[in-house]
Amino acid sequence: MERDEDRGQDAAQASYWRANTRLIAWLMLVWVAVTFVPPLFARDISLTVFGAPFSLWVAAQGAPIVYVLIAWYYERRMDRLDRERRGGTDA
Repeated sequence: MERDEDRGQDAAQASYWRANTRLIAWLMLVWVAVTFVPPLFARDISLTVFGAPFSLWVAAQGAPIVYVLIAWYYERRMDRLDRERRGGTDA
C-alpha cells in the first residue's frame, strides 16, 4: 500500500513540477518578446508617447513595468499551485 501512496505522491510532484516548468517557459517567452521585439520595430514607428520617442518609452517605461508584472504573476500562480498541492490548507 505504501508503494501506491508513493506513486501517487510522485505523480503529484511530477505534475506540480510540469506545471511550474510550463509556467516558467511561458513567462520567459513573454520576457524575451518584451525585451527583444519592440526595439527591433521601434525605430520604424514614428510615434511620440508623452513627448518622447516610442523606442525610448518602451525601453525606459514599458519593459520594466512588464518585468514587475511577470514577477507578480509568477508569485500569484505559484501560490495557487502550492495551495492546490497542499490540498487547499493555508498552513
